[in-house]
Formats: sequence, structure tokens, C-alpha cells
Amino acid sequence: MNRNGPLNLIITGVGGQGNVLLAQLMGKALVKSEYYVTIGETYGPAQRGGAVMSHLRISQVMEYSPLIPDGEVDIILGLEPVETLRVLGQYGNPKVAVITNTRPIYPIAVTAGEAQYPNLEKIEQLVHELSSEAWFISATDMAFSMGTPILANIIMAGALLGTGLVPLKQEEFLPVLMDNFPEDKRELNLQAFVKGFDLTKKRGEV
Repeated sequence: MNRNGPLNLIITGVGGQGNVLLAQLMGKALVKSEYYVTIGETYGPAQRGGAVMSHLRISQVMEYSPLIPDGEVDIILGLEPVETLRVLGQYGNPKVAVITNTRPIYPIAVTAGEAQYPNLEKIEQLVHELSSEAWFISATDMAFSMGTPILANIIMAGALLGTGLVPLKQEEFLPVLMDNFPEDKRELNLQAFVKGFDLTKKRGEV
């Protein structure tokens, strides 16, 4: 990582998906790797089901203000596709990279028949048009196959590190991840991380 300004990462989703935890884990691992990290959180109207966004500003030289200016995000990690697209529209730019989960979470207005959820193919098309590169991960489906949907955020963490876009190696992130869980849950979370990493490994450590 060698740049004049910070590396700007937004982790977005809805309440209950675990993106705040994911931001904290990323922040801890980056600080242990001697980066300056500031984290800013924004919340929608409901703690569970409302939009949640975590801004991470990563630097080798100094701390930055916690919120990323409009149009200046470098990486978007989305746990919900419409929230990914919403963040991309406000904070994106032609160079942004996007990694997003493909499973939608329908807001109350949609389930009540008062609004329509966008077609997923259209979301994918727009994400490709508005970003420099994009990965679409069926993280929730993979998590269900492992026994619990709560693993989706850990799968997405692995996918993020697999791209090589964040200056973290597996051996730097995994100890922080393992410290967050009791011993009986560590192996399953490790498996989830590796599944995500293997889907996107490109410039990252193998």
C-alpha cells in the first residue's frame, strides 16, 4: 500500500447482518499490522432491518476523519445488494471495486406490497457499469449450506481479503477473527473465511 491519501472502504448492509462486527475485526487486524484506521458508523431508522454503513479509512501515515466524502470510496463490501448499489451511487467513482453478497433482504415496504425490489440482474448490470471491477458472492446461500446464515459476513470477509485490495494477509486477520469466537465456533468460522477467500483469490496471499 503506497498512496497519498487513505484507502477508503465502506462495509454496508442492513441491521442484523454483522457488518459492524466485520468492520471492527478489520480495524483491529489493520491496527495490529501498524496501519492507522478510523471507523465511522451510520445507521438507518431501525437497528435491525435498517441500513447500516461502516466507513473505514486506512493509512500508513496518519489518522483521517471517520466519514468518507461522497465520491471517494475505493472499495465497497456489500452484505445486501440494494444497499451496495445505494452506497455505490453516493460514494462511488469510476475506480471503485465492489464485492457484494447476492442475497436480498426485503424491506417492510416490499413485503407489504407497497414497493418493488429491483431485479437482481439489473442491480448486477448497474454495479458493473459504475465500478472498475466487481465480485458477486452467494455468501448467504453458502452460509446456509454450512448450517447458519450468520456466517455470511465471515465469508464476505474472506472474499474481501482474497481480492488483495486490502493490505491484510490471512495470517494477520485470522488471529483477530479467532479471538472473537469461543473455541467451539472457531473452526466453522475459519471454514467460512476460507470459502470466501478461495472465491476471489487473485492478488491476495494463497
